[in-house]
Amino acid sequence: MRVDVENLRAHRGGRPVITDVSVSVPSGTVLGLLGPNGSGKSTLLRAVSGLAAPSAGRVRFDGTDITSLGRKEMARRVAVMAQEHSEEFEIPVLDLVLLGRIPHGRGYGRDSDHDISFAQQALARVGAAHLENRPFSALSGGERQRVLFARTLTQDTPVLVLDEPTNHLDIAHQLELLDLVRATGRTVVVALHDLNLAARSCDAIGVLAEGSLLSLGTPDEVLHTDLVRSVFGVESTAVAHPRSGRRHLLFDACSPPKPNGHGPTNPPTPTEEEVTTP
Repeated sequence: MRVDVENLRAHRGGRPVITDVSVSVPSGTVLGLLGPNGSGKSTLLRAVSGLAAPSAGRVRFDGTDITSLGRKEMARRVAVMAQEHSEEFEIPVLDLVLLGRIPHGRGYGRDSDHDISFAQQALARVGAAHLENRPFSALSGGERQRVLFARTLTQDTPVLVLDEPTNHLDIAHQLELLDLVRATGRTVVVALHDLNLAARSCDAIGVLAEGSLLSLGTPDEVLHTDLVRSVFGVESTAVAHPRSGRRHLLFDACSPPKPNGHGPTNPPTPTEEEVTTP
């Protein structure tokens, strides 16, 4: 399912958070959103998922404006894994994951054998089958992340919106989860902090800063040292990965502050960057 964001603007507390963002995500594409804290990633995800109405602009799924869809219809099109969630759910993990089946039910009642099997398969896919009878509140942070992703998969939607899904995960489970994201074949919009993980796992990358979309393209097109310096305030070196040949960033040090003492220095005019090889 194709996702189109058109001239999106959003305000929070009376101040602009997202300013005139437009991006198209073709069906089956994984779009990674990068940017420093406060850049507007979560706000953009909330608008894409229909959880928060934008101040202006629109979001379309396969040409249909999401404002024309009811809540149940939206829940059948997009599943959301939010960054903030209650950590005190006392219900068993399997019951929590089964909440993803609600949009597909015909009313309140007992979960079908098909729903239960679907949820158990999702738990197995994320390596959490052994947790199904444990209370969610008793899980570690990483276990919770895997269970919440299983719930997202159980919703069985063509679009996934994931806000920092690798939080609390060790590196092995970060790689495993992002590989699972790619293997779904669904349209995915995911916010990440790790630039190299995004380069490895995303088809396209959009970089946000102060609510504006500064750059959009393939990882190799977007992730260059000038951008890392200007957006993240970090000096870096780009190298070619010895196995994949993909661009990989080595982070060296924080950039010197601007003369006013706030943030990195302005970058020089971008030039064609030489990528060093090991």
